Amino acid sequence: MTARVAKGGRSSAGPRPTVGVPLWIFAPAAVGALLVVLPLAAMFTRIDWSNFLGLVTSESAVAALVLSLKTATASTVVCVLLGVPMAIVLSRSWIRGLSILRSLVVLPLVLPPVVGGIALLYTFGRQGLLGEHLDAFGIRIAFTTSAVVLAQVFVSLPFLVVSVEGALRTAGDRYDVVAATLGATPTTVLRRVTVPLILPGLISGTVLAFARALGEFGATLTFAGSLEGVTRTLPLEIYLQRESDPDAAVALSMVLILVAALVVVTARGTRSSGTL
Repeated sequence: MTARVAKGGRSSAGPRPTVGVPLWIFAPAAVGALLVVLPLAAMFTRIDWSNFLGLVTSESAVAALVLSLKTATASTVVCVLLGVPMAIVLSRSWIRGLSILRSLVVLPLVLPPVVGGIALLYTFGRQGLLGEHLDAFGIRIAFTTSAVVLAQVFVSLPFLVVSVEGALRTAGDRYDVVAATLGATPTTVLRRVTVPLILPGLISGTVLAFARALGEFGATLTFAGSLEGVTRTLPLEIYLQRESDPDAAVALSMVLILVAALVVVTARGTRSSGTL
């Protein structure tokens, strides 16, 4: 039995049927949702609203928030500048050994952040592999704001690379080949064809990288320390306040959650509007 085709080539059949979801699957889904939502709700109930404004506008809190936003933005820019070319090479090049490189690139996704901090310290520290030579020229990276950015790049870069590489593999190279056949240079193909095709994936990866950088703690503490106004980002400020002022720690945690949520919601809204 075939569906009748209406005028204009459209099928006169009803809407396309959808596949139902087994009822039992809602139980583990609900448990998973509770594991995420319940702790956030519990923290929300512990906020001291009478002192909330004062807690989040203290000098140390504002300095930590501003530093977090600045360093997360800087590290995200670095991730885009380095991660997009890396993803293109990994997805479109047939150079031998790329599988090993891919494994190394995504390694920070599964490494404890403190291990990343130690690795950075032994690379860029004063007695590190590169830091010793940089120190001879008066360039010191460890325990500076630059160290915060480097730590954030180390843990965030894999998120962007994985997202962009996935978008590239999904898009395929069919349109790139057509453009090249018509005489476009590789750079023109990249700028006019490839990037527009992978833009949603690029934006998703950028948002993930920014959010990960914003919440970075372990690598930053190990490699950059916790110097107020220099390396003490908001997660570090929350950690310090947890011992001396739990109310301040809860209030600042809520600020960090709101900032991260705002970034994600804004990105999703932009994608829904079709601009991405």
